Amino acid sequence: MLHSLDTSPAPEPRTLAIISAGTSDPSTTSMLASRIADRVAALAPTRGFTLQLRFIDLRGLAQDITTALVSQHVSPALQQASDVLRDADALVVSTPVYKAGPSGLFTSFFQVLDNDLLIGTPVALAATAGSARHALVVDDQLRGLFAYLRTITAPTGVFAAPEDWNSGELGKRIDRAAAELLALVSGGFRATVRDEAWGGYQHSYGSAGGAELGIDLSTDLMRLATGGR
Repeated sequence: MLHSLDTSPAPEPRTLAIISAGTSDPSTTSMLASRIADRVAALAPTRGFTLQLRFIDLRGLAQDITTALVSQHVSPALQQASDVLRDADALVVSTPVYKAGPSGLFTSFFQVLDNDLLIGTPVALAATAGSARHALVVDDQLRGLFAYLRTITAPTGVFAAPEDWNSGELGKRIDRAAAELLALVSGGFRATVRDEAWGGYQHSYGSAGGAELGIDLSTDLMRLATGGR
């Protein structure tokens, strides 16, 4: 009896980075990020690839982030976190809400990253708070921050107040956000943007590890600068 062999290629591995600014242990902020990431990972094989999860707990990097803000010194641990984000195919980010805004730890971390690090990267946004009064922080403030970083955010933001954890609606929002993030990853949005539109972005020197230096030496100005005619 002949048995057919499955010659289909193995699912292509991708990387999902999860960034949590939760400060307690256990942290509802981290729990929410993990729930979203787990759902994305569970659905990934239906899109033809698997996901490797890389978790970044900002609580352990608090001192490194503060040092980088005031002295521009980047510690090895902070550089490692930056490298994870640089190579990630997508992000799930989650912050607690304090006084109607994302935590200072969360915003400070993204402020010390290179400006070009996340261009075109798909991101799922999440936040937790003690009251539903803060539900608009995801759309009102997080989307603006990640638009500045030139990422592409999933349309569905996930917010959780204490009463949401026992609600089926939270699970539905997580499912929507996971499906949207996977669609952006499987559609190749990040790679297309970086391959075809990278030169169209405004870059600052040193902002992308040298990848920002796509200088066209064939222009009249560059020929003059290099002694040509």
